Amino acid sequence: MAILQPAPTQKRSPAARGVQQTKIILEMIKFEHTVFALPFALMAATLAGRGHWGLFWHKIGWVLLAMIGARSAAMAFNRIVDRRFDALNPRTANRALPTGQLTVPQVVVFTLVSAALLVWAAAMLNPLALALSPVALVLALGYSYTKRFTAFSHLFLGLALAVAPVGAWIALTGRIDPPALWLGGAVVCWLFGFDILYALQDTEFDRAHGLHSMPAWLGNARALAVSRLAHALMIGLLAMVGVSAHLGVIYSIAVALVAVLIAYEQSLVRPDDLSKLDVAFFTLNGYVSVGLFLLTLLDVLTRG
Repeated sequence: MAILQPAPTQKRSPAARGVQQTKIILEMIKFEHTVFALPFALMAATLAGRGHWGLFWHKIGWVLLAMIGARSAAMAFNRIVDRRFDALNPRTANRALPTGQLTVPQVVVFTLVSAALLVWAAAMLNPLALALSPVALVLALGYSYTKRFTAFSHLFLGLALAVAPVGAWIALTGRIDPPALWLGGAVVCWLFGFDILYALQDTEFDRAHGLHSMPAWLGNARALAVSRLAHALMIGLLAMVGVSAHLGVIYSIAVALVAVLIAYEQSLVRPDDLSKLDVAFFTLNGYVSVGLFLLTLLDVLTRG
């Protein structure tokens, strides 16, 4: 009687393992969510570079590399810092570190490489961008600790994301001008508002484990009111971008459309009903950032 032998395990080639690890890393840092920050960086670069399109095309690649480096470092560092809480939270327990798909040393190396990419790209832009790159890293990485001590952690995340448009403006001009500050403020309020919505999923978990957020502090209903106030301020700040950058009718229409989308986003989320949170958080915010950039670009191109 023949003895059945187990089938030999097929070993993946180094290339296949590399592709798989890359997929896991990109999933870990939610690379597709770059769509939230990228359009604002492009919008700032467009406004700063109008009339100097040669300079724009010369620098835009470095701007994008700097932004990708900063965001990737921030997300990877957050996964390292929060790995214990991620393992306890049913919503995040399947992430790469809690499940052992990646090791802490691997993610540390990725974080360092991403941070180095930011600094290198900043050095290729201008001295002010290089000098401020450590500040950008402190904001981007420091956010991960703010949930330990303040309910305003969402505000710190907004400041970290605002680095993208302000940094893009600095990259093109070598200075900070009012439109960059208004746009950075709008991004802070936008992120502050929609990150509160996202935190509604973890209200009870955060309270049970000593983490801080607006919903954990104020309760879902009051946190929603704060989110709506932040989004109203965002619209006002976007209007100030148009005034300070001397934009036209198309940009005004863009701001009005953003206001409609934000109002719809807020209408989808209720204190006791989060069933439409994914649409509010992912889909509509993507429309807001991409749509605002495209209409701003159209305004700039049609006005010369």
